[in-house]
Amino acid sequence: MAKRKLRALFFDVDDTIYSSTDFAAAARLQAAQAMIRAGLRVDEATLVGELEEVIGEFGSNDSRHFDKLLRRLPPEAIPPGGRLLTIVAGVIAYHQCKNNNFTPYEDALEVLRRLHEKGLRLGIVTAGIAMKQAEKILRLGLLPLFKPEHIFITEEVGIAKSNPKIYALACRAIGAPPGECGYVGDNPAVDIDVPSRIGMITFISRRGGKYENAPGTASPGHVIHNFWDLLDILEKEYEIA
Repeated sequence: MAKRKLRALFFDVDDTIYSSTDFAAAARLQAAQAMIRAGLRVDEATLVGELEEVIGEFGSNDSRHFDKLLRRLPPEAIPPGGRLLTIVAGVIAYHQCKNNNFTPYEDALEVLRRLHEKGLRLGIVTAGIAMKQAEKILRLGLLPLFKPEHIFITEEVGIAKSNPKIYALACRAIGAPPGECGYVGDNPAVDIDVPSRIGMITFISRRGGKYENAPGTASPGHVIHNFWDLLDILEKEYEIA
Protein backbone atom coordinates (compact mmCIF):
# COMPACT_ATOMS: atom_id res chain seq x y z
CA MET A 1 0.00 0.00 0.00
CA ALA A 2 1.41 3.39 -1.05
CA LYS A 3 2.14 5.84 1.71
CA ARG A 4 0.03 8.99 1.90
CA LYS A 5 1.85 12.29 1.34
CA LEU A 6 2.16 14.63 4.32
CA ARG A 7 3.60 18.11 3.88
CA ALA A 8 2.65 19.82 7.14
CA LEU A 9 1.41 19.04 10.63
CA PHE A 10 -0.40 21.46 12.93
CA PHE A 11 -0.84 21.12 16.69
CA ASP A 12 -3.12 22.32 19.42
CA VAL A 13 -1.26 23.49 22.57
CA ASP A 14 -3.40 22.92 25.67
CA ASP A 15 -3.58 19.26 26.74
CA THR A 16 -1.77 18.33 23.55
CA ILE A 17 1.80 19.64 23.81
CA TYR A 18 1.56 20.09 27.58
CA SER A 19 -0.95 19.10 30.24
CA SER A 20 -2.97 22.24 30.86
CA THR A 21 -5.31 20.19 33.07
CA ASP A 22 -2.51 19.08 35.41
CA PHE A 23 -0.90 22.51 35.46
CA ALA A 24 -4.16 24.30 36.27
CA ALA A 25 -4.92 21.90 39.13
CA ALA A 26 -1.45 22.35 40.64
CA ALA A 27 -1.46 26.15 40.25
CA ARG A 28 -4.91 26.55 41.79
CA LEU A 29 -3.99 24.34 44.73
CA GLN A 30 -0.79 26.30 45.41
CA ALA A 31 -2.71 29.57 45.17
CA ALA A 32 -5.30 28.35 47.67
CA GLN A 33 -2.58 27.19 50.07
CA ALA A 34 -0.85 30.58 49.84
CA MET A 35 -4.10 32.41 50.57
CA ILE A 36 -4.64 30.27 53.66
CA ARG A 37 -1.10 30.99 54.82
CA ALA A 38 -1.85 34.70 54.34
CA GLY A 39 -4.64 34.40 56.91
CA LEU A 40 -7.72 33.20 55.04
CA ARG A 41 -9.75 31.07 57.47
CA VAL A 42 -11.11 28.37 55.16
CA ASP A 43 -10.05 24.75 54.86
CA GLU A 44 -8.08 23.85 51.75
CA ALA A 45 -10.64 21.51 50.17
CA THR A 46 -13.46 24.05 50.52
CA LEU A 47 -11.35 26.87 49.11
CA VAL A 48 -10.17 24.86 46.09
CA GLY A 49 -13.73 23.68 45.43
CA GLU A 50 -15.06 27.22 45.55
CA LEU A 51 -12.29 28.42 43.25
CA GLU A 52 -13.16 25.69 40.73
CA GLU A 53 -16.77 26.89 40.80
CA VAL A 54 -15.68 30.49 40.14
CA ILE A 55 -13.59 29.40 37.16
CA GLY A 56 -16.39 27.21 35.86
CA GLU A 57 -18.89 30.07 36.09
CA PHE A 58 -16.76 32.93 34.79
CA GLY A 59 -14.29 31.13 32.52
CA SER A 60 -10.59 30.44 32.85
CA ASN A 61 -9.61 33.76 31.25
CA ASP A 62 -11.38 35.97 33.79
CA SER A 63 -8.79 38.25 35.41
CA ARG A 64 -10.49 38.52 38.83
CA HIS A 65 -10.89 34.91 39.97
CA PHE A 66 -9.46 35.49 43.45
CA ASP A 67 -11.47 38.66 44.01
CA LYS A 68 -14.68 36.83 43.08
CA LEU A 69 -13.60 33.91 45.28
CA LEU A 70 -13.32 36.09 48.38
CA ARG A 71 -16.68 37.72 47.69
CA ARG A 72 -18.30 34.28 47.98
CA LEU A 73 -16.77 33.52 51.37
CA PRO A 74 -18.29 34.55 54.74
CA PRO A 75 -16.82 37.86 56.00
CA GLU A 76 -15.35 36.17 59.08
CA ALA A 77 -13.16 33.99 56.84
CA ILE A 78 -11.22 37.03 55.61
CA PRO A 79 -8.58 38.47 57.99
CA PRO A 80 -9.32 42.06 59.06
CA GLY A 81 -7.69 44.43 56.57
CA GLY A 82 -6.18 41.49 54.77
CA ARG A 83 -8.39 41.15 51.71
CA LEU A 84 -5.91 42.63 49.21
CA LEU A 85 -2.92 40.83 50.71
CA THR A 86 -4.77 37.53 50.54
CA ILE A 87 -5.62 38.04 46.85
CA VAL A 88 -2.05 39.02 45.99
CA ALA A 89 -0.70 35.98 47.86
CA GLY A 90 -2.83 33.78 45.59
CA VAL A 91 -1.67 35.60 42.46
CA ILE A 92 2.01 35.28 43.43
CA ALA A 93 1.68 31.56 44.16
CA TYR A 94 -0.08 30.97 40.85
CA HIS A 95 2.70 32.69 38.91
CA GLN A 96 5.41 30.91 40.90
CA CYS A 97 3.84 27.63 39.85
CA LYS A 98 3.88 28.87 36.26
CA ASN A 99 7.59 29.66 36.54
CA ASN A 100 8.51 26.33 38.13
CA ASN A 101 6.11 23.77 36.67
CA PHE A 102 5.14 24.91 33.19
CA THR A 103 6.71 22.27 30.99
CA PRO A 104 5.79 20.34 27.83
CA TYR A 105 5.33 16.61 27.70
CA GLU A 106 8.87 15.27 27.44
CA ASP A 107 7.96 13.03 24.51
CA ALA A 108 6.34 15.97 22.71
CA LEU A 109 9.51 18.03 22.48
CA GLU A 110 11.62 15.09 21.39
CA VAL A 111 9.21 14.02 18.65
CA LEU A 112 8.72 17.59 17.47
CA ARG A 113 12.50 17.96 17.15
CA ARG A 114 12.70 14.77 15.09
CA LEU A 115 9.88 15.86 12.78
CA HIS A 116 11.49 19.26 12.38
CA GLU A 117 14.78 17.61 11.43
CA LYS A 118 12.98 15.45 8.86
CA GLY A 119 11.80 18.61 7.14
CA LEU A 120 8.12 18.35 8.00
CA ARG A 121 6.53 21.81 8.16
CA LEU A 122 5.15 22.36 11.66
CA GLY A 123 2.44 24.79 12.73
CA ILE A 124 0.16 25.64 15.64
CA VAL A 125 -3.57 26.42 15.68
CA THR A 126 -4.67 27.24 19.22
CA ALA A 127 -7.64 28.91 20.88
CA GLY A 128 -7.49 31.60 23.54
CA ILE A 129 -6.32 35.07 24.44
CA ALA A 130 -3.43 35.98 22.17
CA MET A 131 -1.00 37.12 24.89
CA LYS A 132 -1.66 34.07 27.06
CA GLN A 133 -1.25 31.58 24.23
CA ALA A 134 1.89 33.33 22.99
CA GLU A 135 3.31 33.17 26.52
CA LYS A 136 2.62 29.43 26.64
CA ILE A 137 4.39 28.88 23.31
CA LEU A 138 7.46 30.75 24.55
CA ARG A 139 7.50 29.16 28.01
CA LEU A 140 7.22 25.69 26.48
CA GLY A 141 10.29 26.33 24.31
CA LEU A 142 8.41 25.80 21.05
CA LEU A 143 9.53 28.83 19.06
CA PRO A 144 12.70 27.21 17.62
CA LEU A 145 10.51 24.48 16.10
CA PHE A 146 7.68 26.64 14.73
CA LYS A 147 7.96 29.64 12.45
CA PRO A 148 5.95 32.61 13.81
CA GLU A 149 4.07 32.88 10.51
CA HIS A 150 2.84 29.30 11.02
CA ILE A 151 1.35 30.00 14.48
CA PHE A 152 -2.36 30.88 14.55
CA ILE A 153 -4.09 32.06 17.74
CA THR A 154 -7.85 32.50 17.49
CA GLU A 155 -8.03 35.93 19.13
CA GLU A 156 -5.21 37.25 16.98
CA VAL A 157 -6.62 36.05 13.65
CA GLY A 158 -10.25 36.71 14.57
CA ILE A 159 -11.48 33.23 13.65
CA ALA A 160 -12.58 30.58 16.16
CA LYS A 161 -11.54 26.95 15.93
CA SER A 162 -15.20 26.09 15.38
CA ASN A 163 -14.85 27.71 11.94
CA PRO A 164 -12.95 25.71 9.27
CA LYS A 165 -11.65 29.01 7.86
CA ILE A 166 -8.89 29.07 10.47
CA TYR A 167 -7.60 25.69 9.33
CA ALA A 168 -7.85 26.66 5.66
CA LEU A 169 -5.91 29.84 6.46
CA ALA A 170 -3.21 27.83 8.22
CA CYS A 171 -2.84 25.42 5.29
CA ARG A 172 -2.53 28.28 2.78
CA ALA A 173 0.07 30.03 4.94
CA ILE A 174 2.20 26.92 5.26
CA GLY A 175 1.94 26.26 1.52
CA ALA A 176 0.21 22.89 1.40
CA PRO A 177 -3.29 21.67 0.44
CA PRO A 178 -5.51 20.52 3.35
CA GLY A 179 -5.38 16.92 2.15
CA GLU A 180 -1.61 16.93 2.75
CA CYS A 181 -1.82 18.62 6.15
CA GLY A 182 -2.53 17.02 9.52
CA TYR A 183 -3.87 18.35 12.80
CA VAL A 184 -3.19 16.98 16.29
CA GLY A 185 -5.50 17.95 19.15
CA ASP A 186 -7.49 16.68 22.11
CA ASN A 187 -10.98 18.13 21.61
CA PRO A 188 -13.09 16.12 19.13
CA ALA A 189 -15.54 18.98 18.48
CA VAL A 190 -13.00 21.48 17.16
CA ASP A 191 -9.79 19.50 16.64
CA ILE A 192 -11.29 16.63 14.65
CA ASP A 193 -14.75 17.55 13.36
CA VAL A 194 -13.78 20.98 11.98
CA PRO A 195 -10.48 20.25 10.17
CA SER A 196 -12.06 17.06 8.79
CA ARG A 197 -14.55 19.26 6.95
CA ILE A 198 -11.80 20.61 4.69
CA GLY A 199 -10.12 17.24 4.23
CA MET A 200 -7.26 17.50 6.72
CA ILE A 201 -5.76 14.37 8.27
CA THR A 202 -6.70 14.29 11.96
CA PHE A 203 -5.04 12.85 15.05
CA ILE A 204 -6.92 12.76 18.37
CA SER A 205 -4.65 12.87 21.41
CA ARG A 206 -5.99 10.97 24.38
CA ARG A 207 -3.83 11.26 27.46
CA GLY A 208 -6.28 12.14 30.20
CA GLY A 209 -7.25 15.76 29.56
CA LYS A 210 -10.66 17.31 30.12
CA TYR A 211 -11.90 16.23 26.67
CA GLU A 212 -10.83 12.61 27.13
CA ASN A 213 -14.40 11.32 26.87
CA ALA A 214 -15.96 14.17 24.91
CA PRO A 215 -18.01 13.11 21.88
CA GLY A 216 -17.38 14.15 18.30
CA THR A 217 -19.16 13.78 14.99
CA ALA A 218 -16.32 12.79 12.66
CA SER A 219 -14.07 9.82 13.26
CA PRO A 220 -10.42 10.82 13.72
CA GLY A 221 -7.95 9.59 11.18
CA HIS A 222 -5.76 8.28 13.98
CA VAL A 223 -5.85 7.92 17.77
CA ILE A 224 -2.65 8.56 19.74
CA HIS A 225 -1.88 8.36 23.45
CA ASN A 226 1.52 10.04 23.28
CA PHE A 227 3.87 11.54 20.72
CA TRP A 228 5.72 8.28 20.17
CA ASP A 229 2.44 6.91 18.80
CA LEU A 230 2.32 9.88 16.45
CA LEU A 231 5.87 9.32 15.23
CA ASP A 232 5.22 5.61 14.68
CA ILE A 233 2.11 6.29 12.58
CA LEU A 234 3.86 8.92 10.50
CA GLU A 235 6.84 6.67 9.77
CA LYS A 236 4.67 3.70 8.83
CA GLU A 237 1.85 5.35 6.88
CA TYR A 238 3.07 8.68 5.52
CA GLU A 239 5.66 10.04 3.18
CA ILE A 240 6.98 13.33 4.49
CA ALA A 241 7.19 15.60 1.47
